[in-house]
Amino acid sequence: MKFDELGLSPKTVKAIEEFGITEPTTVQNDVIPSILQGKDIFTIAPQGCGKTCSYVFPLLDIISKANEDNSKKGPNILIITPDSEQSVMVSDQLALFNKYHEINDATLKDKDEMIDNEANVIIASPDLLIDLLDSQKIDLSATNILVVDDINLIKKRKQLANLEKILEILPADKQNIVYTNRRSRETQDILDKILKAPQEIKVDKAKEQEAQQAAPAATVSKPAEAKTPAPSKVTASKKIPQPAADKEALDLIKKFNSFGGKTPAFITVPGILARDEK
Repeated sequence: MKFDELGLSPKTVKAIEEFGITEPTTVQNDVIPSILQGKDIFTIAPQGCGKTCSYVFPLLDIISKANEDNSKKGPNILIITPDSEQSVMVSDQLALFNKYHEINDATLKDKDEMIDNEANVIIASPDLLIDLLDSQKIDLSATNILVVDDINLIKKRKQLANLEKILEILPADKQNIVYTNRRSRETQDILDKILKAPQEIKVDKAKEQEAQQAAPAATVSKPAEAKTPAPSKVTASKKIPQPAADKEALDLIKKFNSFGGKTPAFITVPGILARDEK
């Protein structure tokens, strides 16, 4: 099955294809249509099978469609991740495929940072959200789509109690999308509080091989040496090897501290911009 058969908009499909991804992974095939239909979903999927893109792609369309309809209030989406590192990874995916949409997201990494109250998407870990709620810096009362990624890792970070506190604040009438890398008895009580008659989707561990054998993912990784060419089937799952950064550009970054030390990869790595414009 192709991405345009899953119900995604031409804008999102174009961004996916321009990135070089040709086919959805198993979890994307199963999850994307259900999210677009507004269903509660509980997905059990191993790491490396493209689960982040399985909700990023349809959420981009949901937000964009609402924003284009002036008579309809746009969605307020909350994505809860185990830690700030994962929050940044999710934000990177949203930014990467937001090429033909106008979507505003706020990735929260520090309790002292300014909150963008116009953001369609808030991405943060449970402990940080609690700090922001306690200081009244954030309002989650209008959330209508909740994504929890990944509840088992949130348990391992000892953040289930904070997650429960957040759930008490969120509206009952919302779409709930929960991911886990494995089923756990310790998370069942809180799952029962989050989900309402969910569709359960399970990706067999053997399917992880499809991501490992296929080329790349929708993330930018550290430069890597050239290896054997990737298979023709490209899925949104693993990290993409990148060519070595330009030495002159790196020297300039050190000298002038471009972009506050967060220089985009396409400035330091030759060929990326040209590739994206093809």
